[in-house]
Amino acid sequence: MTNYRTLAVPVRGGDLAVGVWGPDDAPTVLALHGITASHRAWSLVAEALPSLRIVAPDLRGRARSRSLPGPWGMSTHAEDVVAVLDEIGAHSAVVAAHSMGAFVGATLARQHPNRVRELILIDGGLPIPSPEGVAPDDLAEALIGPAVTRLSMTFESVDAYREFWKKHPGLADDWSASIEQYVDYDLVGVAPVLTSSSLFEAVSQDAVDLGSADGYVAALAAMTTPLQFVRAPRGFLNDLPGLYPVEAVTEWKRQIPRLETLEVSDVNHYTIIMAERGAREIASLIERTVARSRSAAQVR
Repeated sequence: MTNYRTLAVPVRGGDLAVGVWGPDDAPTVLALHGITASHRAWSLVAEALPSLRIVAPDLRGRARSRSLPGPWGMSTHAEDVVAVLDEIGAHSAVVAAHSMGAFVGATLARQHPNRVRELILIDGGLPIPSPEGVAPDDLAEALIGPAVTRLSMTFESVDAYREFWKKHPGLADDWSASIEQYVDYDLVGVAPVLTSSSLFEAVSQDAVDLGSADGYVAALAAMTTPLQFVRAPRGFLNDLPGLYPVEAVTEWKRQIPRLETLEVSDVNHYTIIMAERGAREIASLIERTVARSRSAAQVR
């Protein structure tokens, strides 16, 4: 991996684990992962950006940050990543954020607008439409139900956990060494009692927080931070129409006119950053965004 290392950043209740790729004197990109993921979800994107410093925390309650106490929620995660920026000496950064991490990124941009140069929301960060037959109050449970089932499972070996993920519709067609490393990193415990590192309590509280967004779109529209949204056409299970149907994105674009919208073809909610074709597209977008951000800073 390209100059990969890890940091421990002091936050409330302990240390936040952070993965870093690239030179310390390079422009910084803060990369935020999804609700049951870890910083290793960004490996392929980071490898495609050797001239940038990619800084990706394990969010509180996940992976090597799992021992950090609650309460959780988007505001707590935003304060944690402010501590990360302070620790690495970055006054501000381009923020690339996936899934739940996109809601964290949006919260960061609202609460600390001077810390976010531009914000890239990757299949997350806009209100999630309720699937047909699911009431808005039941959306959180519908979204995380399969993940909660996994968090309650035990696995007798690393190979058993790999086999579980190799059968997952979202990753089965794109299995790679990078995904295998991501899966292995998620395991905690001692064989034959291995479990996912994500805490059920953290995931549950964060899922509820995603659904309590009164005034959220108005807050996004009022932000001055340059804002992009990238859609994956397929969902968690490689299913259509994906987390954000085209008509929903069109509606959010109508309500937030300055929102730039893009789509990466032939990817699902996972592979938009975790498979080669998705990672290449996202890396290219990040590279263009960093260049635009630097040019704007020079003009100012």
